[in-house]
Amino acid sequence: MQGKVLVVTGVLGALGKVVAEVAQSRGVLIAGIDHAPSQLPATPQRIEIGDVDLSDAAQAKTAIDAAAKHFGRLDGLINIAGGFAFETVGDGDVTTWQRMYALNVLTALSTSRAALPHLAASGAGRIVNIGAMGALQAGNGMGPYAASKAGVHRLTEALANEWKGKVTVNAVLPSIIDTKANRADMPKADFSRWVTPQELAEVILFLASDAASGITGALIPVGGRV
Repeated sequence: MQGKVLVVTGVLGALGKVVAEVAQSRGVLIAGIDHAPSQLPATPQRIEIGDVDLSDAAQAKTAIDAAAKHFGRLDGLINIAGGFAFETVGDGDVTTWQRMYALNVLTALSTSRAALPHLAASGAGRIVNIGAMGALQAGNGMGPYAASKAGVHRLTEALANEWKGKVTVNAVLPSIIDTKANRADMPKADFSRWVTPQELAEVILFLASDAASGITGALIPVGGRV
C-alpha cells in the first residue's frame, strides 16, 4: 500500500488511531478527519482535519476536498466515525434513535458521497465502512445502535452496486472491540474473546488494498473467538 492516500474518519478514536498508525507504518499517506479538534500540523505524510461534523453534508465535502487538495488524490475512505448508545425501546427516547442515525449512517453517507468522485478518479478507489455484528440480531438495549448499523450495512450494499467497476465498497462487522472504554463498561467480560483494534485494522487495510480489488458489497464479521 506504499504511497496510497487513505481518508480515516474518527481518526482520534481508539480504532481510528490504530488503523492510521498501522497504515502509516506501511507507507500509506493519511488524511484524518474527526469531530474533535486536532493540533497536529500538516505534513507530506499526514493531515488531520478537526472540528468536523461529518453528518453535515457540507462539512463532510469541505473536509474531503481539503484532504484531496493536500495530497492531490484520494485512493480510499475508511468510515470509522460513529457512536454507541445502550437504551431499551420502551424506556428510551426517540432522540437517541435520531442521534444514532446521524452518528453512524449520515456520517458514512455524507463522507462517501463527497469522496466518491475522487475515489473513482483513482482507478482503484476503496470504501470500507464499520458495521456491527450486533446489528445482525439486536439484543436487549441494542435497538437504536443496531438499527443504525443495519443502515450502514444496507448503505454499503447499495453503494457497492451503484459504483461497481469504479469503486469497491465493503464493511467489516466487529464483535466487541477490545478498548479501554469497553473494558471499563464491561469489567466482568472475557476480554480474550473480543477483537483487538490491531486485528480489525488488518482486515480493514486488506479491503483497502489492491489485493481486494475483486471484493465489493461484502459484509465481513470480525471477532467472536471460540
